[in-house]
Amino acid sequence: MKVKKIPMRSCVITHEKCEKRELLRIVKDKDGVVSVDLTGKMNGRGAYIKKDLEVLEKAKKTKALEKHLETSIPDSIYESIEKIIKEN
Repeated sequence: MKVKKIPMRSCVITHEKCEKRELLRIVKDKDGVVSVDLTGKMNGRGAYIKKDLEVLEKAKKTKALEKHLETSIPDSIYESIEKIIKEN
């Protein structure tokens, strides 16, 4: 039987390679709207962060997500990310 390939992605905060399902994708679409991509298939520039509250706090402090997506991210997006992390 053929072994299925597991997609690996890098967290933009920790620069750690993880399986795609262990990360959360944040997307900026062509109109500049930032949103959380739960499907992993939305169009636009994406950035992955680890599903960890400490990593989220570091992302807020260093503004690494904003630098990577080249736009400002509203607090409502950070709050929705925190809510998703706490649910898992």
